[in-house]
Amino acid sequence: MSAPASVPTGKHAKPTKLRSPIKTIECAVLRRAAERLSKSSAVAASGADGAPLAELLVAVCGMIHTARVDQGKPLDPGVGSAEGRRVLDLLRMHVVMQWTGSKTPPPAVTMLSYLSAFETVGRHMESATDLSNFSDALVGTRGLELVVEVAHDLRSPLTSILFLAETLQRGRSGPVSDLQQRQLGLIYSAALGMSTMASNVMEMARGGTRLANEDPTPFSVSETFESVRDIVQPMAEEKGLKVRLSPPSSDRRLGAGQALSRVILNLTTNAIKFTEDGFVELVGKSTSLTRVEFSVRDTGHGISPAALDTLYHPFRRVQHNDRSAFSSTGLGLSLCRRLVAAMGAELQVETQPDWGTRFSFELDLPPARAL
Repeated sequence: MSAPASVPTGKHAKPTKLRSPIKTIECAVLRRAAERLSKSSAVAASGADGAPLAELLVAVCGMIHTARVDQGKPLDPGVGSAEGRRVLDLLRMHVVMQWTGSKTPPPAVTMLSYLSAFETVGRHMESATDLSNFSDALVGTRGLELVVEVAHDLRSPLTSILFLAETLQRGRSGPVSDLQQRQLGLIYSAALGMSTMASNVMEMARGGTRLANEDPTPFSVSETFESVRDIVQPMAEEKGLKVRLSPPSSDRRLGAGQALSRVILNLTTNAIKFTEDGFVELVGKSTSLTRVEFSVRDTGHGISPAALDTLYHPFRRVQHNDRSAFSSTGLGLSLCRRLVAAMGAELQVETQPDWGTRFSFELDLPPARAL
């Protein structure tokens, strides 16, 4: 049988020597550090055998080289283990040792570029490990509990920010200039958006219908409207919008007042967010002795047909981007639709360019006796 063509034969043939993976490292200073590290007793004690260690050294050195000379290129997402970080630290030590023992060390700017690359790779490894651990924690019941805990912890300080911003804006702590009024309005609007998002996340993690399971109790529609207006008024004033209220003639009703308030607040907040001029109107219209139609209308630009297809998706693609992200609008509308459905109705939407958008739903709310 003849030998394979790829294997030299004859009396002058020399044995084929496989090239070490470490020899493939592009940068000389990193290659020398990797060669020393492969023979180091510190690494041998870590339990890594020759071949996997060589591959890990090549991968880590490649990340350092990329971070130094091609900063726009993404780093290897698979190298983030504790062993990888240990190798990174030892590589850095051996590189510094080379510089210290050299009669002609590289310029300071070169050394700084290497040290900066080491830091970049270190942060990348830590982020990859932390993300993996966090993703594992989000699986199952414990993940839902964690989401609720984080949202709750966010909402508490945000509530304080809302209260203090409103107190200052109303001049209750002393005179406030026009510029400060505007700045406080921006603070209030941002905090309200974050607080609403935290509340929505908590409710969605619990199924999105918890508020609708409350026992029917007497409540005032006009008071519900006024409470929502008081909350969003700083946002509306910042944008120069009017918030109109039109409660039903028979004001006191029997139903899930807390859930209704949550839906109206979410719809009104979204309406103000996407309206630049004009008004936002909250209407409660009696359609029969026991039924009331609620609507929130804005004078914004309307919703595009493409956006209507994913209007109630809590998790959606960001436009012109490959990333996925929670949308405060989608999450709030998804929660609204769930709450409205749990109260026995369907959330409807009407929208037209240059007319605006109107969300509406009709509930069975028997009149309640006045106290």
